[in-house]
Amino acid sequence: MKIVRTPQELKSLLREEQGNIGFVPTMGALHSGHRTLIGAARRENAIVVVSIFVNPTQFLEGEDLDKYPRREEADRKVCELSGVDYLFYPTAETMYGHDEVSLNAPNVRGYILEGTSRPGHFSGVLTVVMKLLNIVRPERAYFGKKDAQQLMLIQEMARQLFMDVTIVPCDTVRDEDGLALSSRNAYLSPAERAEALKIPLSLQKAAKMVGRGVSDPDEVQREMLAMLAPLEVDHVAIVDRAFNPVTRIVPGNTIILVEAISGTTRLLDNIWI
Repeated sequence: MKIVRTPQELKSLLREEQGNIGFVPTMGALHSGHRTLIGAARRENAIVVVSIFVNPTQFLEGEDLDKYPRREEADRKVCELSGVDYLFYPTAETMYGHDEVSLNAPNVRGYILEGTSRPGHFSGVLTVVMKLLNIVRPERAYFGKKDAQQLMLIQEMARQLFMDVTIVPCDTVRDEDGLALSSRNAYLSPAERAEALKIPLSLQKAAKMVGRGVSDPDEVQREMLAMLAPLEVDHVAIVDRAFNPVTRIVPGNTIILVEAISGTTRLLDNIWI
């Protein structure tokens, strides 16, 4: 495995490679969810590239940019054991310049749900993903379904900008207790983690209701909100796969999403119905 620090060096190395490239962009603190993405990339591509970059432009003022988990040695080991060919470790100085050209998230779908609580967040995400895809030029790039709104916006960016890359969604990976894996789970105290388990339990409840034939989104939302108390809930949303609100839950075209705060940690989860 080669560790690369600059965009110019990675571009030069990848130009010499033969075969298709699979790419997994991350912010590090790698866990089993990331290993699942890397495993999918390894199975489907000749070359696997993983990036680790805590992107400053997607953090709002007062968020956890400075304390975001950084575990370079452990992450390097995970990548080695997972068969990664190139581990890309850029810095903000190599990724951004002065008077930057930036990419704006859609005016509607970039500012609903998580975009409401974090205005401008998705513009930062799309900008850095565009940069990384232009550096790596993969055939496929792998993203988790846990960040469903982010996934949808990246898919839309690739489609609308006629990018020659396939965005591959990968299922959410959960811990043994059901909590969706996230690097930010490390912030949770034992009591906060126990409270956070209300999130996957509420989604399980929703899935059971839909399985019994309940199709009214308002009824499902009410039951979920009752289960989530006393968590601070930013939203319980039921949308179609294009993130339009629905008046009826249609299996095969529905995502149910939760954003809630346990302690001071913002957690996202969802279920695809």
